[in-house]
Amino acid sequence: MSLRSRWLSRPEDRVEGWLTRHHQERVLAGETKPVGPCPDESFLQSLARHSNQIAFTDPRVGHAANCPICMRRLLELRPAYKARRRRMVLTAAAACCCVIVVALILVARHGANPPRTVPDVAAVQVTVDLWNAGTLRGDQPSPLKSVTLPATLAKVTIILPRYSGSGRYAVAVTRDRTGNDLLAHGSATAIGSGDREEVSIDLDLRNLQPGSYFLSTTHEQDQASYYYPLQIK
Repeated sequence: MSLRSRWLSRPEDRVEGWLTRHHQERVLAGETKPVGPCPDESFLQSLARHSNQIAFTDPRVGHAANCPICMRRLLELRPAYKARRRRMVLTAAAACCCVIVVALILVARHGANPPRTVPDVAAVQVTVDLWNAGTLRGDQPSPLKSVTLPATLAKVTIILPRYSGSGRYAVAVTRDRTGNDLLAHGSATAIGSGDREEVSIDLDLRNLQPGSYFLSTTHEQDQASYYYPLQIK
């Protein structure tokens, strides 16, 4: 087996390895006849590291495989490239180990501290009767007494004020009656019950501190917002 076959295919068979060493000895002893001029240093370096860019039929490969001068240079270059490949393999293996270790740590932490789930809380049924209520529209004063809601997840049924129209209503809890600081909201279509209109919406008030707020209703057609003083208990 020729030396160039040894370099390009790198067989592991012991017999082929012995033939390669035997050929090297013949070349170094001057028993072979190279054809053509010696290739340059860059080609010998590429050949020593088994570059895939070198064609098997390249005549420079045949020359280097039979030239004692090129052979000595190749034998000098091969250990350095082997050591470099070994370092690259070890570096890649170390990087893979680091990735595996980090993944195991993350998995262990995730298992030790599972994500907390918020328990399901049943909504508290609350009815707000605004049938005879006065309102605050804009800056107008109102004699309305405060509406009270619990600081929890509430399913609020609002009996709308007298003469309220049918349709969809938006309901909101705000810190003031400008409507800018929105704290909770919902919307639903009013349902007629006799001569009354009722709206049922869910309001999540769990994050609110006890204190004074405003409850507002806005009809989808006229977009007029009515504010009612609200106490969160």
